[in-house]
Amino acid sequence: MSTIRRPRWPFVSLLGLGALFGLGLSFVSGLSRSGANPPPLTRDLELEALQEVVRWPGVDTPAIVNLVGRFVAGHRDAEAYAYFRDRAQGEPDRPIFLALEGFFQARQASQVSLFRRIAWVEDAVAKLDRATAREPGLPRYFRGLVLAELPARFAKADAAIADLEWVLANNDRFPVGLRRSVYRGLARAHATLGHDARAKDALQRSGYATLDPREPIFTTDAWVTAKDGFRFRPPRLIEPAAGVHVAQGYDFADIAFIVTRDSVVAVDAGTTEANAAASLAALRRVTALPISHVVLTHAHWDHIGGLDAFAGPGTQVVAQSRFAEELRVVNGTGVPFRYFFGSEGPRQYRVAPQRVIDRRETLTVGGTQLAFHPIAGGETVDGLLVQLPERGVVFVGDAFMPYLGAPFLPEGSPEGLLETLALIRSLNPRVLIHGHPPLTELFTAESLPVLEPALRELHRRTVEHIAEGRTLSEALEENLLPSVLRDHPSVALPYLVMRENFIKRLYHQRTGYWKADGEGIETLSPRAWAGALDLLAGQRPQAFIKAARTLVEQGDFGLALKIIDLALVNHASSEELKDLRRRALDGLRATYQQMNPFKFIVYSEWERADLAPVE
Repeated sequence: MSTIRRPRWPFVSLLGLGALFGLGLSFVSGLSRSGANPPPLTRDLELEALQEVVRWPGVDTPAIVNLVGRFVAGHRDAEAYAYFRDRAQGEPDRPIFLALEGFFQARQASQVSLFRRIAWVEDAVAKLDRATAREPGLPRYFRGLVLAELPARFAKADAAIADLEWVLANNDRFPVGLRRSVYRGLARAHATLGHDARAKDALQRSGYATLDPREPIFTTDAWVTAKDGFRFRPPRLIEPAAGVHVAQGYDFADIAFIVTRDSVVAVDAGTTEANAAASLAALRRVTALPISHVVLTHAHWDHIGGLDAFAGPGTQVVAQSRFAEELRVVNGTGVPFRYFFGSEGPRQYRVAPQRVIDRRETLTVGGTQLAFHPIAGGETVDGLLVQLPERGVVFVGDAFMPYLGAPFLPEGSPEGLLETLALIRSLNPRVLIHGHPPLTELFTAESLPVLEPALRELHRRTVEHIAEGRTLSEALEENLLPSVLRDHPSVALPYLVMRENFIKRLYHQRTGYWKADGEGIETLSPRAWAGALDLLAGQRPQAFIKAARTLVEQGDFGLALKIIDLALVNHASSEELKDLRRRALDGLRATYQQMNPFKFIVYSEWERADLAPVE
């Protein structure tokens, strides 16, 4: 077990509106900040933990990529430069660290005197060149991003285009979710060369409306609009196992199809009938067999809303025996966030399964055996696992949803999750198919033997905190990384994705509405808080503006948002406060785009900011 301390690297920030891998080098963007600003008041616990993980031997690429994103989103380029310089010296056999040293060195050019600036940038590019020569993968991607942002006098735009087009041509060699930033880099490089038509085409493919450096920059291939809701990726139909097809990107949730000898079994049905029909149309390019069964893994909106697209007179709907109980929770709890599902959902649902499962059962459809296993966690009490024993496949629905239940619903169970982990391990699957793409990518069958003891350690430690009367913030700030992860660094990322919510759910279920730090004893309205802060500010909006600007610039986006929202209660006409609110929300969106999509969705809705699909 290890507890993460605050990093000791010097803090210098550069680029406003945090951006993953941040295109828009500081010496070009006009948004650089002086290194004289103080460090953030709030800790980025995931950033600290990722720094520790990336020091471990054999750490894998996704952890490194996520660390890069958190450094950039938090305005910590100088800290990142020092960190990766240390990693490059400590592990000279891993070119990615040398590439990232060069990447963050280039991003700091505006902090270097004019007399040294060109030499500084050329030295950074030389490091990227050396790294790319040794490993033409991610180093070439990062080099392409840097070269694309260089002013025309460096004459590197053609080289940037070559790098970024190579990345597109070799997309299967890269982590999921880089195409948006590649197209944006291509747009920037073509604009530098005066290729207006090509720049416009690349920008459209990126999903951006403009190359304005003040815009937040995203590399995720996910997208969100008020009309359609959130999608984790562009639409596609994949076949993770023989006869098993998964429609991704047609809906907020994935929809799976099991093709048997004479019919199809659908697993879940998406949010809307239109989305389910679109996924079925994709399947129809593979098979014309009728749908005989629809298995609902649980009663959430995004898994039952499109049922009518699948269920006809001869279709049997299968669900767990506590499905109706969970559906009452879903129908009885108002969901205040619309950007999850778009303009058509959620709504009131009426679903009556023809077959309910209260214990392990088997069903043979067209020569294919299905085994059903009811579970009571970790997301809902009505979870249903679907096993294909002969193919080594288990459909787990949202049992691994990192929020342990929708965070705005009274559900979820850490203990149920641990029981489910043990059950799934006993089934010895080769492939796990989840209800959303990132879950399938992160929570693999291979990760379970390490993830389970890591979460059990987290559970034990959190229960101890609660028994000791310690606050939720104290439990979170322990920043626990169980020692079992050190020898299996690839499991650190799924653990970290789940950790905060695991702790929060335990606290909310095991403590009362009066908390150890006094929260809940007195309930004060936002207007009361706004009035008190207005007294401190001398009833001057400029005092709020100054504080909020400082917080945004030093990466305290959450604090800034809170202060701005309270300031706007009494100073609703302040355009400066509204602009700072947008910048704070942009910073939060960039920070959470990879590891916490639910936060990304909520902050996008609060800003009313769509992110178009990447082509």
